[in-house]
Amino acid sequence: MHRLMRSKLFVPASRPELFGKAMASDADALSFDLEDAVAKDRKAEARALLSAFLAELPPAPNKSIVVRVNAVGTEHFRADMEAVVRPGVHVINLPMVDDASSIIEAAALLDRLEGGGAASRTRILVNVETPKALRNATSLAAAHPRVAGLQIGYADMLEPFGIDRWDAAALAHIRMTVRLAAAEAGIAAYDGAFAAVNDADGYRAECEAARRHGFAGKSCIHPSQVAIANGVFMPRPAEIAKARRILAAAEEAAAKGMGAFLVDGQMVDAPFVASARAVVALAEQHAIGRNKGQ
Repeated sequence: MHRLMRSKLFVPASRPELFGKAMASDADALSFDLEDAVAKDRKAEARALLSAFLAELPPAPNKSIVVRVNAVGTEHFRADMEAVVRPGVHVINLPMVDDASSIIEAAALLDRLEGGGAASRTRILVNVETPKALRNATSLAAAHPRVAGLQIGYADMLEPFGIDRWDAAALAHIRMTVRLAAAEAGIAAYDGAFAAVNDADGYRAECEAARRHGFAGKSCIHPSQVAIANGVFMPRPAEIAKARRILAAAEEAAAKGMGAFLVDGQMVDAPFVASARAVVALAEQHAIGRNKGQ
């Protein structure tokens, strides 16, 4: 995804008293939720509240604005999209996606709502939260150019089937499947929510595991989780410094026609150079965002 989303804070669309607080938070992204966080009998009310709030946002707010709509095929999907697709919204989060047809339908509706002249302005974040979605993760990631990321939904993936949410092996399998599917498509992967809001150590441990698996960020269901995600998914100063050394050495090696070379006693070639570029790019993106926020 083109925008920094180390932390993505969920905000129920039925609770407008939280909108301003969320905007003032340190979260990189806000995910206004019209789906699970809103009771069935309040869907229309929440949609109207969120639409009114989004109408007042500047075209380029200082956060990534995500809206989780109700699933394609539900009675609320089209009304949700018509209410929230606008310049200030960067990402539509599609829940309960099992195959590419739902993504293609959503992308077609985005084309119509945007008038056809702003293709790829609004991106799509696809939830992988069913066994079928996990099996189809590679095709979901490559379903349409608007797809900018895959996001894990652990509750729907695990709870109905008696799979232990805290089993490290199960989580690692899901993460690696999703991450490699995203990698094949050249998009980002985002880790799912952690419901135990009072367990800061547990949340941090999941962030660290997701980071080791190459994820770009993690959902936050409480503001207390934001700082943890921001810290974990940011390259450490030593990592940034080493990445810069690798890039400098790569330039020297290229001038000499060398494809492999040593940095700090470690053999480095093209995959390591690509990783170093990603680290430096993330650090620079964070610095730009921080300066804009000042």
